[in-house]
Amino acid sequence: MEHIKIYNAKEVKTPKGKVIVEGPITTDKLASYEFHEDLIAFRPPKQQHRALIEISSLPEGRILIARVQDTIVGYVTYLYPDPMERWSEGNMIDLIELGAIEVIPAFRGCSIGKSLLQVSMMDPMMENYIIITTEYYWHWDLKGTGLNVWEYRKVMEKMMNAGGLIYYATDEPEISSHPANCLMARIGKNIKQESVQQFDQLRFKNRFMY
Repeated sequence: MEHIKIYNAKEVKTPKGKVIVEGPITTDKLASYEFHEDLIAFRPPKQQHRALIEISSLPEGRILIARVQDTIVGYVTYLYPDPMERWSEGNMIDLIELGAIEVIPAFRGCSIGKSLLQVSMMDPMMENYIIITTEYYWHWDLKGTGLNVWEYRKVMEKMMNAGGLIYYATDEPEISSHPANCLMARIGKNIKQESVQQFDQLRFKNRFMY
């Protein structure tokens, strides 16, 4: 499968100024930008910047960013699922994972997360993928936002819906371990029925045990 990446961009006006949302961004361009020190949800900022640069160089890897001038203030990543996860077991060439999405606290509530997803889906290539995301409450900034798990889950769902991702049931143990965790997915228009069936089998591996 050829992973064609078509660049798109959108300007978002916020109370704190203009934000450019763009991508998929090239490896060189990504390396040239500053990475905001408040992007700390997954790793220390310098480490996370390096991780994004690595993802952008993968054949299927896509990084979209939100930036103020030359400083990245938000991003979203797409790549094949981790080999340790259930979602990689089918070796599906048309299944990619929205691995991480993060926006600095100063720009939360400005629709930057939604814009990252909307710009992602402007690329017609995204119709050739099943895009999944796994949401775990322990990754959520409950303390910083003051939201409880259910309020945060509602915010996350609404944001993912902006990119066309909807809730899907699964018996995956880590997701099933807490009712606020969830699997969301977007099945592209060009996905064949066999791939949908394979995705269903990955979602419910233990169905015959009940």
